[in-house]
Amino acid sequence: MKTAVVTDSTAYIPIELRDKWNIHMIPLNVIFGNEVYQEEIDITWSQFYEEVKTKKLPTTSQPPIGQFVALFEQLASEYDAVICVHLSSGISGTYQGAVTASTMVEGIKVYPFDSEISCMVQGFYAIEAAELAARGEEPEAIINRLEVLKQSAHAYFMVDDLAHLQRGGRLSGAAAFIGSLLQVKPLLHFVDKAIVPFEKIRTRKKAMKRIVDLLDEDAASGAAYQAVIIHANREEEAKEWQNELSALYPNVEFSIGYFGAVIGTHLGEGSMGMGWMKK
Repeated sequence: MKTAVVTDSTAYIPIELRDKWNIHMIPLNVIFGNEVYQEEIDITWSQFYEEVKTKKLPTTSQPPIGQFVALFEQLASEYDAVICVHLSSGISGTYQGAVTASTMVEGIKVYPFDSEISCMVQGFYAIEAAELAARGEEPEAIINRLEVLKQSAHAYFMVDDLAHLQRGGRLSGAAAFIGSLLQVKPLLHFVDKAIVPFEKIRTRKKAMKRIVDLLDEDAASGAAYQAVIIHANREEEAKEWQNELSALYPNVEFSIGYFGAVIGTHLGEGSMGMGWMKK
């Protein structure tokens, strides 16, 4: 079987990697007033953080089902199957949109995969799927491999405040932090597909150190890992962190990703995180 791979824009896979592995991308949208931008097509992450300095914070929306249908129908002329890797269904209806669209097309079998996460950790799944597809693996085997990777996937991220997440309804269990928002740098993670508080930490430096401690618990096994440092318009800080950690963990391959327009809308500028999984 010939298998295509689709992901959405919140995987934030660099375009050169998408091109290399022939990964197709469905964009989510950011909406500034009456202006709708397709993330990663009409607006880059750096442009987004410039825009929000002078405009009211945007809203976001998932791709229309018709956009999925059109892409699947286009792929059906060349492929037998498609693996669809999407951001967590607990924070977006994008995955469900792919599921619905999969019932509306003929001539191609669609395998939606809920990454239960977002950003470049989601991207890791899509790239793995594309590598396996290029080797001619069957789609069921690819999905099984992604499920194995999910067992070792973790991501933790720090936000300067919880206002954006609370406003957008993307944070579960926020009550634990109410009353001390000004005094803490909340550390968050995904549990059961939702973003939930992990720990209250007093400073940015300590929050980042805590993330490294959590990485260390896994990396200490000596197994080969891939990790991504994810920033919200803090590229230089991310590069410094990458250099520091690469020297400490030779068994971990570090890359740098970003919180793009859609995820950045809900986290806010200055957020920093890291995700990893076994290779």
